[in-house]
Amino acid sequence: MGMLLIICPLVFLAGFVDAVAGGGGIISLPAYIFAGIPIHIAYGTNKFANCIGTSISSMKFFKSGNMQIKSAVLSAGGALIGSWFGAQMVLLLNEKYLNYCLIIILPIVSLFLLLNRNFGVKTKKQILDWKLYFLSFIIGLLLGAYDGFFGPGTGTFLVICFTGILGFNLITASGNAKIVNLASNFSALVAYIIGGKVMFSIGIPAAVCAIAGNYLGAHLAIKSGDKIIRPIIFITIALLFIKIIFDLI
Repeated sequence: MGMLLIICPLVFLAGFVDAVAGGGGIISLPAYIFAGIPIHIAYGTNKFANCIGTSISSMKFFKSGNMQIKSAVLSAGGALIGSWFGAQMVLLLNEKYLNYCLIIILPIVSLFLLLNRNFGVKTKKQILDWKLYFLSFIIGLLLGAYDGFFGPGTGTFLVICFTGILGFNLITASGNAKIVNLASNFSALVAYIIGGKVMFSIGIPAAVCAIAGNYLGAHLAIKSGDKIIRPIIFITIALLFIKIIFDLI
């Protein structure tokens, strides 16, 4: 019971953040570890709750029409391939080198967003279909590799790429990011379940909280648009930056 008192509120908050701008895993995964769950079980249980929560926010974005389906599906396909390669990279590279890169990249991204206040407010002129679908696949492939290798903040980076590269508004970018996240989460979840790394006694109550957080977050994102998505992106980037600094200390 004590574990759930720690985990459930934070998983709800993570679901809310993830539905709005991605990056909820930065909040939810440490919650399981802080509650005393072994690291591999924490990863598996976190994926279980996140996968169910993300399916709810994905459905809500889909029903609202704030999603570019073909782009999202192609990007999800790229992410499934990329995440496999990313997982292989773990065996070859030390993640501290990626941490050093992110320490430089994250402030630059934040500065760019601060200086471009109209970033993602409106959908820009649509690029050619073949280019849109090709870039969608490449975004999924690269960020899928990042997710498989490292992970934190993947959803936020997806939102930024869908907006900055493909010209979607922030609401549509968030909707597309949900499909990609759902694909990569489901793929990882299957592996964790097969490996017996999901604690269902914790995961099921956590999933209920993730559903509630994702539903509320998706509702507010669709209703308020960039007014809520932009601030949450900055908060997520700040949390990721703090996490990386602590990991390197």
